[in-house]
Amino acid sequence: MRSIWNGAISFGLVSIPIKLVNATESHSISFRQIHVSDGGRVRYRKVCELDGEEVPSAEIGKGYEEADGSIVPITDEDLAQLPLATAKTIEIMSFVPAEEIDPLQMDAAYYLAANGATAAKPYTLLREALKRSRKVAIAKYALRGRERLGMLRVVDDVIAMHGLLWPDEIRAPEGVAPEVAVSVRDAELDLADALMATLGEVEMASLHDDYREAVEALIVAKSGGAFEPTEAVVEPAGGQVIDLMAALEKSVRAAKASRGEAGAAGGAEAEAEVTPIRRKAGAGARTGTGAGAGAGAGAGAPKAVGGKKSTAASAKKTAASAATKKKVTTTGKSAAGKSTSGAAAAKSTAKSAAKKAGAAAKKAATPRKRTSA
Repeated sequence: MRSIWNGAISFGLVSIPIKLVNATESHSISFRQIHVSDGGRVRYRKVCELDGEEVPSAEIGKGYEEADGSIVPITDEDLAQLPLATAKTIEIMSFVPAEEIDPLQMDAAYYLAANGATAAKPYTLLREALKRSRKVAIAKYALRGRERLGMLRVVDDVIAMHGLLWPDEIRAPEGVAPEVAVSVRDAELDLADALMATLGEVEMASLHDDYREAVEALIVAKSGGAFEPTEAVVEPAGGQVIDLMAALEKSVRAAKASRGEAGAAGGAEAEAEVTPIRRKAGAGARTGTGAGAGAGAGAGAPKAVGGKKSTAASAKKTAASAATKKKVTTTGKSAAGKSTSGAAAAKSTAKSAAKKAGAAAKKAATPRKRTSA
């Protein structure tokens, strides 16, 4: 990496020679201005307003314009003679917790590289001290003609410096917050929390500039002559939110669907659309033979097929028990000394009772037809 500034870090009585390297780079696409009618380049020329002639860069200096329009020339020699201790030094002033730095003050970022072998030991010392203290260093330095404020912190095994705006360069947020008094319900906050939890975290390395990629594809297509203009699909801009709760619920479902949780989102939506089935009047008082009960059973629960069989078995068991009791009674009467004809009559009566019980059991075993609703 090419250094943009050479100097030293002043850490008490310790001086650490360093080189300043840009930590960021711009990937934005630059366009040239052209003449629409013929495609010619439009160029700017630096012309002196007194003689009207173009001035080369070597002959261009600095000057401060006063209120009356007069110019006060300022040379590089004038600036070099200023009693500025930070002209070639990053002077550490204090160490503070990183939480005390307002992100609004963050400006450009740089890497500080040790300049030479002798700088390695003090550089490493400062780096490890910053790591162990879990603090950042606040420093002053001069760059591009002005003194600046900086914050030094450790990134991996490198000391990085963020340029900071001076406190008086941060504007107060006056007139920015809503002027209308608004109350937020707990239910709305809960849905907002649910949406935040659903969106979750993101790998910063996976984020990229979709617009830049689209512009690059457009340039390649037009340069190759294969460009076919298509109408862009623009989603309608959101207007006034009528139902904030509904918008939050829809956002949660959409976030779940985008993360492959369509089943969970669909389940929640289906649960919200369930309509309970109401039974007809009088259907609750009927037994399983009624039309209303049949419809309710068909709609809500699987058919019960074991009830009829158990009723038939119970009837058969009752008939067999009755026949056994008759036989016992007949045997008792015969042992008491009754006549043979009386025993035969009792026997005949028992057979008749058993036959009637069997008929009743057969009738109970016959399934009844269901009446459709």
